[in-house]
Amino acid sequence: MLNISTQDLRYTAIQFLEQSPPQRLQILKQLGIARYEFLTKICLNEANIICMIRFFQYPSQLKFPNLIGADLSGLILDEVNLIRGNLSGANLQSSSLVNADLLFANFTKADLINADLRGATLNETIWLGALVSKCKFGTGDGLTKLQRQDLQLRGAIFNN
Repeated sequence: MLNISTQDLRYTAIQFLEQSPPQRLQILKQLGIARYEFLTKICLNEANIICMIRFFQYPSQLKFPNLIGADLSGLILDEVNLIRGNLSGANLQSSSLVNADLLFANFTKADLINADLRGATLNETIWLGALVSKCKFGTGDGLTKLQRQDLQLRGAIFNN
C-alpha cells in the first residue's frame, strides 16, 4: 500500500470500517497485522478513519499500535496486547482492558472514565492529563507509588 494518496487511504480506511469483523480480520491477515485483531471491533467514525489511515499507510513497518485519538469507547479489549501503544487522546470510556498488556503505553490526555484495567500490566505507562475518574485499576500492577497516588487523586479506583 505504499505510495497511496491520502484520499485513497481515507477511502480504504472507510471501506475497512464498513466491513464485518470477520471480513476485517481477513484484511488484517492479508496485510500481516492480524495481531491487532481489536481493530475488528472499532466503530466507523472520523477518529477511527484517521487511526486506520495510519495503520494502512505502512503496514509492513508497523511495530507498535499508533492509536492517537482513536475511539475505543465501550469495547471489550480484555487481554489485548498494546505494548508501547500510543493512546494519547484516545477515547477508552467504559472500555474493558482486563488483564491487558499495556507495558510502556502512553495514555497522555486519554479518556479512561469508567474503564476497567484490573489485572492489566502497567509498567512504564504514561498518564499525563489522562481522565481516570471511576477507572478500575485493581492492584495497579506495575504502577509506581507516585503514579498510583496521582491517579487516585484524579478519581481512579484501586483495591488492595
